Amino acid sequence: MYTIAGERLTAAEYIDFLKRTDLGSQYPRERFEERIGRLVASVPVSLTARDETGALIGVLFGVTDFAYWLFVTDLGVARDRTGQGVGRALMTEAIRQAGGEKDILVYLKAAAAAVPFYEKLGFDHARDVMVYDRIDWTDFTVQ
Repeated sequence: MYTIAGERLTAAEYIDFLKRTDLGSQYPRERFEERIGRLVASVPVSLTARDETGALIGVLFGVTDFAYWLFVTDLGVARDRTGQGVGRALMTEAIRQAGGEKDILVYLKAAAAAVPFYEKLGFDHARDVMVYDRIDWTDFTVQ
C-alpha cells in the first residue's frame, strides 16, 4: 500500500532516497549536493510515493509545459519496492498532472537496466532527441 502526492523533498531526503535506488548513478560527482539542492527546490513536477508508515519509496521529477510535453528527469523506486506498481503509478500521475495522455508527449533518458520497464509502459525508442553536453561528469554512485 502506498500513496502518490505532489511534494517537495529536501536535498537530504532525496540524497537518502538515492542511496536506496539505482538512480544515484545518474548524477555526476561535480557539486553534487549543491546541484541536488537546486533540483529539489525548483523542479516543476515533484511527485512522491510513500508507504503506510510515511517512508519514501518512489520519486518522479519532471519538466512540462502542461500542454504538449513532459520530460521526466528522475523516476526511481526503492530497491525493496520494485515490481509493485509504484513506478507505473508515479508515471501515470505525472502524465495526468501534465495534461493527460491524449495531449502530452513524454520524453526521458532511460538507464539501460530500466529500458524493459519503460517498454512495458508503452514507451518507444526515440530518434529525434538531441543533446548539448559540455559539463564535467565524473561517474559515481550515491552511497
